[in-house]
Amino acid sequence: MADFLILDDDKKVQDVDNVDVTSWWAKNKNFIDKLNDFIVDLQKVKTSEKVIFYRLLSTMTNAWMWVLKSVSILEKQEKNPVFKKIMWRFCEELKEWKNLSECLMMYPSSFWEAEVGIIKSWEKTGQLNKVLTDLANQIEKVEWIAGKIKSAMMYPMFILLVVIGVVAVMMIVVVPKLLEIFDNKWDLPGSTKALIAISDAFTNYWVLMIIVVVVWYILVSIWRKTPDGIYIFDNIMLNIPVFGWINRKLVLSKFSRVFAGLIWSWVSIVEALKITSAAVWNEVYKQRILLLSEDITWGIKMWESLDGDKLFPDMMVQMIQVWEQTAKLDLTILKVADFYDDQVDNTIWILNKLLEPFIIVTLATIVWFIAVAIMQPIMNLADTVSNS
Repeated sequence: MADFLILDDDKKVQDVDNVDVTSWWAKNKNFIDKLNDFIVDLQKVKTSEKVIFYRLLSTMTNAWMWVLKSVSILEKQEKNPVFKKIMWRFCEELKEWKNLSECLMMYPSSFWEAEVGIIKSWEKTGQLNKVLTDLANQIEKVEWIAGKIKSAMMYPMFILLVVIGVVAVMMIVVVPKLLEIFDNKWDLPGSTKALIAISDAFTNYWVLMIIVVVVWYILVSIWRKTPDGIYIFDNIMLNIPVFGWINRKLVLSKFSRVFAGLIWSWVSIVEALKITSAAVWNEVYKQRILLLSEDITWGIKMWESLDGDKLFPDMMVQMIQVWEQTAKLDLTILKVADFYDDQVDNTIWILNKLLEPFIIVTLATIVWFIAVAIMQPIMNLADTVSNS
């Protein structure tokens, strides 16, 4: 079916696939325009703003308003200069026969490949408004779960940084003053010697420690951008105790929701899997999903390909096996996504409750070690004086 693109209120242009859609504006940009585009490309559109954009665009197209006119109205009302610039460019490209999905593809950092695929499939049927609201709901759900993960991680990370800061101050400022009372440091207990060694490291090598941490972070960041680094790092993230389990469920929830949305949008299973592989944001699952799409092209059913795979739980495979035969795969996958979302939510709630006593015990252990390391030689000295 040919794509239709609305240029104005009175004209339609058909069969745009073979037309040069490069706009005059894109061909004649000056240096300032190119610099602005570069800056815009470096910034992402917030999820909340993107959801509002989809909802308002759905309302307008449902009222038989052209896409170009709807985006133009939204561009005039937008307060965020980055998103305003993006929507202005959308209007320019829409005037030059481009579809909305093609406009979204120009900003891959802000608009996922799955979003583009869903919108593109419905553009061909002329029913764009029907998918935009559901797409906004799916994005909100995925981001809500991801936000819960980030919130759960921020609290222990903040406490860890505070603990490191407090320990550093004690080792650099407090402990050296307390240890000045001991003349012969060779006869001190092992805990006190360990405390002295740690204090000397913080006092004399704190600059080197910072340099090592910064260099290590840079090297790891570079390594993570390599194909092997991405795969190994994502595999490690899937096998970390507790958090690895949460990460697995989060990936499975994303997979289920994006895949269900694509199937509901009449995208073929093979194409839907290829698009979904880029939306899960995990290289291990991405490679497995791509392998799944290849298996399906050879006539292998989904549940047969996934059966026995550790990345996909048996419950999920069994539900796919039952419902794949009823041609209601999209509804089943959504139920699986809801199930995993509830599991992740409950696990995060329990984890937050358990982190508080764990952090308290950790702090108490550090304070106990410092106190014992300082008080033990003092008590030994007192016993020596008493015996003599």
